[in-house]
Amino acid sequence: MKKIELEIVALSHSITQTHSYAVVLGEINGLRRLPIVIGGFEAQAIAVALERMSPSRPLTHDLMKNFMIAANVDLHEIVINDLQEGIFYAKLVCSSANDTIEIDSRTSDALAMAVRFGCPIYTYENILVQAGVLMDDDNKKLEPSSTFKGKTSVTSETGGTDNLKGMSVKELNELLNVVLEQEDYIKAISIRDELKRRD
Repeated sequence: MKKIELEIVALSHSITQTHSYAVVLGEINGLRRLPIVIGGFEAQAIAVALERMSPSRPLTHDLMKNFMIAANVDLHEIVINDLQEGIFYAKLVCSSANDTIEIDSRTSDALAMAVRFGCPIYTYENILVQAGVLMDDDNKKLEPSSTFKGKTSVTSETGGTDNLKGMSVKELNELLNVVLEQEDYIKAISIRDELKRRD
């Protein structure tokens, strides 16, 4: 079965589940998006790696990467290989000097590892057909066709930034310091983006 390469295009609060986040994967050279609901810890782990932030101590996924490097194991790719009852399944494709192995993983953990290793993310056509959303060129959701039925909704890429627009630069900088102390890296990214927009 042919693999389809994806990239992370957004990370936001999920509007379908409280206290959860959604990572949105986009088809490379395509208009389909695959939104996946993940937990807060995993969202933070992905955000830290995407934004190249340096936490004071290694996060669990950093520890796993360091362990794999020390053991001479390389992560080649991750594959989102199944969808059952709304739950995505993934595997890490790893190799050492002697062997290539596939390791079962939660999709959120696999994505956190992929951004750390800079390896490709893949899925299959049947998963995109089951759970994907078709977007137009302006990133607006199109009506699902009979062969393409999107089932998951997520907030926009900038979800939750309206409150930040009403704050002064000084207030934003103070809030940024507070959320960094609390290790809320997702909120820190939104604040930093709002500060950059004003420059």
